[in-house]
Amino acid sequence: MIVILQSNVTEEQIDHVLRRIEALGLQHHLSRGTFRTIVGIIGDEEKLQAEPLHAIPGVAQVIPVLPPYKLASLEAHPEPSIVDVSGVKIGNGHLGMIAGPCSVEDRDRMFRIAESVCESGANLFRGGAYKPRTSPYAFQGLGETGLKLLREVGDKFNMPVVTEVTDPRLVELVAEHADMLQVGARNMQNFALLTEVGKSQRPVLLKRGMSATITDLLMCAEYILSQGNMNVVLCERGVKGFDSATRNLFDVAAVPLIHNLSHLPVIVDPSHATGRPDLIPACALAGLAAGADGVHIEVHDCPEEAKSDGPQALLPDQYRQLADQMKELVKLFGKTVSPLPEKMG
Repeated sequence: MIVILQSNVTEEQIDHVLRRIEALGLQHHLSRGTFRTIVGIIGDEEKLQAEPLHAIPGVAQVIPVLPPYKLASLEAHPEPSIVDVSGVKIGNGHLGMIAGPCSVEDRDRMFRIAESVCESGANLFRGGAYKPRTSPYAFQGLGETGLKLLREVGDKFNMPVVTEVTDPRLVELVAEHADMLQVGARNMQNFALLTEVGKSQRPVLLKRGMSATITDLLMCAEYILSQGNMNVVLCERGVKGFDSATRNLFDVAAVPLIHNLSHLPVIVDPSHATGRPDLIPACALAGLAAGADGVHIEVHDCPEEAKSDGPQALLPDQYRQLADQMKELVKLFGKTVSPLPEKMG
């Protein structure tokens, strides 16, 4: 940690700062510049966090050298992590292709969509059994019935399934049926929920909040990692912008930025980022070109009948064409689409 002292700091105040640091059992290095005096501190970080260094007279600024997200940082884990979702790998050259409808709907439709995206090369099937909606009158999902149906579909096509969990009280139930737990944008900073999904030890797909910074996202991942669950995949799904032409602002630069800061895999979700099927293919390819470890896309065989978010879903044929393009593109980067497991158990 570095302590920057005020420009008008007195010698007495400098001595007091040094004595306080020594009293904590820490080492210090004093550097006097033309305009600023700086104190470098070396020692136990927990002692520094517990001590209000800002309150010491003469201190202008306290700057941590290491990021606050210790477990998510590259310093803690210099090599890129690989998250295994029931046999499907995501990260470090392994591509996750997540596809499926926004909501779990009727049985026949779910089987049709799953068969189509599976044939196109998707390796994880998604669908929401619990839906956090802006309006209390909108479709909220099928609940436990939807979870069971999602599990049935996943077993039929040997595809791991990912679904959103919206409440800490539902984590155990959802974990019984899903291979991967999704924490949605609205719940990114639901710290009680993050702690519970961390305890579940199921792989977690953590979506970036609509107004969240990259540091916010990594700090939320830290909650999950701190519970011993290192299987976290981050998702860039767009942030709030001022232009209503798209649903959100697709922050494609977040992908390489996160890779520069963290070892965790990061995927992109152009469906929620744009809300427009005509923009999804280009944004999906842009995300992969930026280094994304996977793509999350909503697919529906009849968007006009969808229970939720139908207007932003691709048709199965559209997804098939895009999937072919994505598979060709990732070859240029030496990556491969992770194959489906031989048998899920």
